[in-house]
Amino acid sequence: MFFSVVIPTYNRKPILEKCLKALEHQVFNQDQITGYEVVVVDDGSTDNTVEWLQSAAAQYPHVRLFQQNHMGPAAARNLGVEQATGDTIIFIDSDLVVTDRFLQAHATALQTGERSLGSDRLFTYGWVINTANFDDPTSEPFKVTDYSQAYFATGNVAIARHWLDKAGLFDTRFQLYGWEDLELGVRLKQLGLKLIKCPEAVGYHWHPPFSLDQIPKLIDREIQRGRMGVLFYQKHPTFDVRLMIQMTWLHRILWGVLSLGGLLNERTMAPLLQWLIDRGKPQLALELARIFLNWYNVQGVYAAYHELKQREG
Repeated sequence: MFFSVVIPTYNRKPILEKCLKALEHQVFNQDQITGYEVVVVDDGSTDNTVEWLQSAAAQYPHVRLFQQNHMGPAAARNLGVEQATGDTIIFIDSDLVVTDRFLQAHATALQTGERSLGSDRLFTYGWVINTANFDDPTSEPFKVTDYSQAYFATGNVAIARHWLDKAGLFDTRFQLYGWEDLELGVRLKQLGLKLIKCPEAVGYHWHPPFSLDQIPKLIDREIQRGRMGVLFYQKHPTFDVRLMIQMTWLHRILWGVLSLGGLLNERTMAPLLQWLIDRGKPQLALELARIFLNWYNVQGVYAAYHELKQREG
């Protein structure tokens, strides 16, 4: 088994350095893993990521660097897969810091799963632990909020390359935030692939501590996610997809009620959120902010769906 770790990146230079350093210190059984490469695809970064990687190439012997104009993570991952030489692809994000047994954990789970199922019609999904600790990201414990029910999410997943080729890779029309990996997951599920959870393959997803100045970007991201959710539904018009993208009356009522019809928003909740941040509870503040962020997402979904219907007729 030869791994190609595919990493799209866009203006993530400080945490990308930690990500790549962790990948250079992998410990594995060479009877199971013959080798690995790290395929970094820069998606048009403007923070000197490319120049830094080129100048520091000797420190990262496993890294192969490719570049594209800013076209989004779907196109970047596709380029990474196309340029990869491995028979097995691992997708992670460029703000993920892994443990030294990361590759070994995926390899063991893949091989165990294949023996159990009698085929390689499977993929492994590792733990993703969210952390705001930049200095020591791997010190964060697993939390209830880190639990994911996603079927196929590219934050930490390993899969035989030929299944990606058969499914057709990522749809590059997903240029805004969200859903390109879960949409590919629907096609993989249609091919009969089974999800094998692999909690031993741990990745620590770093993000800066929540602050009020992040809110405009977070709102914009939720609106983008709503628009891409409608594209997802166009491709797979099922009730399961409607549930995923929050395009149901249940979600409309739920977040409408929780946000008091939009009265609880970024302006009215700002004093409470700042109070929590000042008391060292930025994560709790972010969870409360999701009340209005989800409301923006639901509104974005229905606005995009209305625009679609107008264009169609």
